[in-house]
Amino acid sequence: MAEKLLFLTGKLAEKSLSKVLAQVQAQRHSTSPAFKYRIAQIGVSVAALMTPDLIARRLKDSGDADKVILPGLCSGDIAPLAAQYGVPVERGPADLKDLPQYFGQVGLAPDLSAYSVQIFAEIVDAPLLSVAGIVAKAQAYQAQGANVIDLGCLPGVPFPHLKDAVQALKALDFQVSVDSLSSDDLLTAGHAGADFLLSLTENTLWIAHEVAATPILIPAKPHHLPSLYRAIDACLKVGKPFIADAILDPIHFGLTQSIVRYQKLRKKYPAINVMMGIGNLTELTDADTTGINALLFGIISELNINAVLATSVSPHAVNAIAEADLARRIMHAAKTDDRLPRAYSHGLLGLHDRRPFTYSVDEIKDIASMVKDPNFRIQVSEQGLHVYNRDGLHQATDPFALYPQLGVENDASHAFYLGVELARAQIAWQLNKRYVQDQALEWGVSAAPSQPEAKIAHREAALSARKLAAKKAKT
Repeated sequence: MAEKLLFLTGKLAEKSLSKVLAQVQAQRHSTSPAFKYRIAQIGVSVAALMTPDLIARRLKDSGDADKVILPGLCSGDIAPLAAQYGVPVERGPADLKDLPQYFGQVGLAPDLSAYSVQIFAEIVDAPLLSVAGIVAKAQAYQAQGANVIDLGCLPGVPFPHLKDAVQALKALDFQVSVDSLSSDDLLTAGHAGADFLLSLTENTLWIAHEVAATPILIPAKPHHLPSLYRAIDACLKVGKPFIADAILDPIHFGLTQSIVRYQKLRKKYPAINVMMGIGNLTELTDADTTGINALLFGIISELNINAVLATSVSPHAVNAIAEADLARRIMHAAKTDDRLPRAYSHGLLGLHDRRPFTYSVDEIKDIASMVKDPNFRIQVSEQGLHVYNRDGLHQATDPFALYPQLGVENDASHAFYLGVELARAQIAWQLNKRYVQDQALEWGVSAAPSQPEAKIAHREAALSARKLAAKKAKT
């Protein structure tokens, strides 16, 4: 039996919603869920300004609906609505133009809970930090997705509190690795309870037999795979767990050949654990790290690499660990599904959107023609910025060109609001990003999401002040 859905919307979106739902029904295929629908317009102009309390007052019951779908930008706790109507209540997509994709994925939402790559997050300046500082940074990296905290030792810099740092982290249930060229540091870390030691060669492999920590093996000489093979074979012979790292080199200093080395390593030893240090690309390339991490984790997935050593040092790589966490999940899901890594998450799409402009100029003109109040609405199309109210529709690519036509020179609060929103709209248009009025631009995992309540509250306060001023002027 077809599911009965009730869509709630506002006056301006009602026509567009009806059109999109009709298209969804017409294009529905065998793998899409069957449904019947009706639309309830609850008497507000802008659907995004709906609140659960307002909906509860204006819609007492949901009739014969099996589910109620609210506008995606409706904020607040919707659980009371489900209790009132006795059926599930959920938010749809933020933009109603995304409803076809929304229905195509109902019951098929990507599962990004699983991954197959462990992230070692290196605290590169650990000797220069106090134990408390190390713990604080470890907690920050863990929150971004790190599985293991790596304490990086600096050549020639004493680390007298290394033992205390390892033990403090272990007391908090962290997995800990220590990266040092000093045998004394590695032995101290191993005896203190470190889980992993970076990086041992065939010449320093004796350390691994002195402590319980798992060694990370590297070539004894740069690019020399035979020495790495000998260290691997030595561990395999005695049954010592290990992870092997062929070392990823930066661009123009052997990147391509280093990827070939990883391929050779995996081909020779298909069952061993392999690590790749990715900081030589994320840190040493002046490019957005989201794309670099996406590509790296695609290679990592193809080569069945089990761990990465990630850093977050350069200002442009401040979110590199969080990006690595998302990238490993996307690639794992895509590999499991035998699909291209598309439509799993927008988190690595920082600068652009796949569907930035969902409304054409003609559609915006159609919506603008229905507006009967003085409140400004802002939309973006391929042609630029569109701002409109009952007094007309204006279009430009520069907010400064729009300002003289808006009539807010004596309304500071409203002018401020429009300035902020039009600036956002201009950035979205320039970068081919999605713009939604009263919503911060989405930057993927590169920026924490912001809440719209304060912006909407400012807008409503500005509108109230404007109405009050108009009323006083009449009297």
